[in-house]
Amino acid sequence: MRDRLLIYGANGYTGELIARLAASKGLSPILAGRDGEAVARLAGSLGFAHRAFSLTDPAPVDAGLEGVAVVLHCAGPFSRTAGPMVEACLRNGAHYLDITGEVDIFEANAARDGPARAAGVMVLSGAGLDVTPTDCLAAHLKRRLPGATHLALGLDAAPWVSRGTVKTLIETFHLGMARQDGRLVIEPIGHRTRTIDIGRGPVRAISVPWGDVSSAYHSTGIPNIEVYVATPGGVGAVFGLARRLSSVLARPPVQRALQAIAGRLARPGPTEAQRRGGSMLIWGEARDGARTVTSRLRLPEGYNLTALVALEMAGRALRGDVKPGYQTPSSAYGADLILAIPGCTRSDEGERPA
Repeated sequence: MRDRLLIYGANGYTGELIARLAASKGLSPILAGRDGEAVARLAGSLGFAHRAFSLTDPAPVDAGLEGVAVVLHCAGPFSRTAGPMVEACLRNGAHYLDITGEVDIFEANAARDGPARAAGVMVLSGAGLDVTPTDCLAAHLKRRLPGATHLALGLDAAPWVSRGTVKTLIETFHLGMARQDGRLVIEPIGHRTRTIDIGRGPVRAISVPWGDVSSAYHSTGIPNIEVYVATPGGVGAVFGLARRLSSVLARPPVQRALQAIAGRLARPGPTEAQRRGGSMLIWGEARDGARTVTSRLRLPEGYNLTALVALEMAGRALRGDVKPGYQTPSSAYGADLILAIPGCTRSDEGERPA
């Protein structure tokens, strides 16, 4: 009987946060990952079962998913790990969720919609800060303005990131992306700039390849989507440098060197005190040529939010609340999903002319 939740990559920074939150809620997931010793140590401290297997050979992965109804995949880099785990879930009839925000993963999983439906399996990426709150805000704006043709989303620059997030950013931060007339368009990062008010007054923001240029399109059907990040202090300069050096940063030897540096120097993640004192602001705007609507979200700190969101969705899936096929957070659970998370609030501005 398949009735268990498996958290893969539980010994990573975010995976451990999720595992500890699960323990505090009285849940009993199976913890798993590639580092058997680290997974066993964490599982022992929490009283959980554990399994160790890599994703390179299908046979041990299939054995590792025995009895598993839902996989919460937290092991990056997702560009290398998501594909094998999704395929294993399709083979074994387990629902798949992950916490990535990478556009390529969203698009690859969207292409698996047919096989996932045939297998009766839900495949859902973005079950965390990337991209649940922005996806829910996009769906809410579409609900407010059903004929919207343009969507813009904006968020705070994170004051701190984990080592795993740094490694993911190294793979993608030299490359920008937007959605134009329904098509994904590659452009330099920071190619677009605008002033937005995410909830603390006007700030300068630059365009980034956030996962919503994929996920929000599948959620809403809005054909033109841009995502911005507020750029206080030196953040804008960092992105500007990445834009100028994009051809160099994309080279494999440079990528390998940067990944090695990140592995040695980047912090595992923010401290408990930093997470407890942090918060996030998100802004969204939709327009249809005649009207514009704006809404905002106020959220807990990003890593705490990811743990809360991931467990909320994993719990729903474990209870049988699933939609087979490729899903986004809002297509599976609605625009108001984010409001079920403690500490999340939403506000709307009145409609105005475009």
